[in-house]
Amino acid sequence: QVQLVESGGGLVQAGGSLRLSCAASGIIFSSYVMGWYRQAPGKERELVATITSGGSINYANSVKDRFTISRDNAKNTVYLQMNSLKPEDTAVYYCYALKFTPRWGQGTQVTVSS
Repeated sequence: QVQLVESGGGLVQAGGSLRLSCAASGIIFSSYVMGWYRQAPGKERELVATITSGGSINYANSVKDRFTISRDNAKNTVYLQMNSLKPEDTAVYYCYALKFTPRWGQGTQVTVSS
């Protein structure tokens, strides 16, 4: 059974940092595209960042130069380092895994206060 478990969310002031983690089980982690999406209240879920099995990375324009995605295949974990956080980054952040069909975690809340 596939499980994606996020951690690391919380409340932070604008300009602060958070590091999200997503531990995966039930998949051959190294063969999956991994990523992060987010959904703010009243808005659609949107891409934040993805990283392929080969290490190619894609970021949303809104987070480029502030967020860094990485993966540790030995630990079956993908990370999202978020720096210079802004109130508009407030959302539920979802871990994402894709090989043939997308898999989602339950989400972790990130709240950035002004």
